[in-house]
Amino acid sequence: MLRRDFLKTLGAGWLGVQLPNLAYALAPPGYQRLLVLVELKGGNDGLNTVIPYASADYYRLRPTLAIAREQVLQLNETSGLHPSLAPLLPLWRQQQLAIVQGVGYPDPNLSHFRSIDIWDSASNSQQYLSDGWLTRLFRAYPAGEQFASDGVILGSPSLGPLAGGARAVVLTRPDSFARQAKLAAHHDGNGTDSGALAHILKVEDDIRHAAAELDKKPPASMDARHEHSGDTGNIPAPPGAFGQAITTLLATLDSGARIAVARITLTGFDTHNGQSGTQARLLAELAQGLAALQQGLSQRQRWDDTLVMSYAEFGRRPRENGNQGTDHGTANAHFVLGGRVRGGLYGQAPQLAGISDGNLSFAVDFRQLYATAIENWWGKPAANVLGGRFAPLPLLRRS
Repeated sequence: MLRRDFLKTLGAGWLGVQLPNLAYALAPPGYQRLLVLVELKGGNDGLNTVIPYASADYYRLRPTLAIAREQVLQLNETSGLHPSLAPLLPLWRQQQLAIVQGVGYPDPNLSHFRSIDIWDSASNSQQYLSDGWLTRLFRAYPAGEQFASDGVILGSPSLGPLAGGARAVVLTRPDSFARQAKLAAHHDGNGTDSGALAHILKVEDDIRHAAAELDKKPPASMDARHEHSGDTGNIPAPPGAFGQAITTLLATLDSGARIAVARITLTGFDTHNGQSGTQARLLAELAQGLAALQQGLSQRQRWDDTLVMSYAEFGRRPRENGNQGTDHGTANAHFVLGGRVRGGLYGQAPQLAGISDGNLSFAVDFRQLYATAIENWWGKPAANVLGGRFAPLPLLRRS
C-alpha cells in the first residue's frame, strides 16, 4: 500500500476506534446500496492478471507462461493487465476500477475447500465457523422486510458467505424464485414444531416472500430503461454461465425486488496445466461480463450505488510448473469496481526477487476488503462480524 494510503487507512481506523458514533454518522446509508461479489472459483492466477511486466524475476519464474511485455495493457511503468482484460480499461481511465494487490491472510491454507471456507466465513486459518460473514452481518443488522431477500446466488449452488441462515436464494432465472416458492410446502402452524422445523418454515416463508416480490412485473408506465428485462445495453453479455448470471441479476433488479447482495461465480481457474488458453478465455469472459454489468447498471441509474468486489480461495505460485500451468499459491490481486470507487493500485506489488519455489507474502488481509464493504459502503460496524478490527481500505469516495 502506498504510504499516503496507509496513513489514510490508519487514520480511518483510529477514527472508528476513538469516535465510533461520528464515524458511522458520516458513513453512507445502508443496504439500499448493492454489493456484488464475484468469485473466481479455483484460484485465479494473480501474477498473470495484474502483471509485473518490468520485473526480470517475473520472466525468470515463468519462461513459458509470462505475458510478453508488448502484449501487457500497461497501467503504469511497472504493472499492467492481461490483454484479455481490455474491456476494463475504460473503467480504469475513469478511475472507477481499483486493483488491490497482495491480498491474503496469515498462515494460508492451500486446500480449495478449506481456503474458500476461510474466505466465506472470514475466519482465521485455524478457526472453523459454520456461518458466512454476510450471514453474521444480516443477523446483527437485518436488512428488513422491505427486502425480498438478503441476497441472491448466481452461478453456483453454494451459499458461500450467505451460508448458515441468511435469507438467500440460489437463482438461475428471475422466475426461479417463484419455482422455489411452489416447492415450499404450506404448514398449518399448530405451534408444535421443533426449533429445527421452525427454522425451516421460516426459510420457506422467506422464499415465498421473495418469490412474491420477484414475480411482480413492472407496470406499463415504467420508464424505458425497464422495457427489456435484463438488457445490458450496447455491450452484449458474454456467452456462457457468467453472462447469463449478469443478465439474470439485471432482470432481478428490473423486477423491483430489493436485495442487498449478489454473489456471482465464474469457475474454472484451477489451472494446473495448459493455463494460458484457459485463463485468457476466463479473463475475457470476466471483463466482458463486468463491462456489461457496468453499462446495464448505469442505464438503470444504479452504478453509483453498486460496489463490485472479486475474490478467490487463493492465488497461484510464482514459478510455473512442468505442465505449463501453476499450482496453488497465496497472495493475490483483486478488483473493486463501482461509480463511487477511487480507482488506482492499492496494496503491495508482488515481491519476486529471490523467490525460487516459494510463495508470496500477503500485504492486505482479505477481511480489510470486507470491512470496507461493511463500514464504508453500508455504514455498519464490522468488528463483531469479522471477529476483530480490520482497517477498511481507502477505496471509496465520500460522495
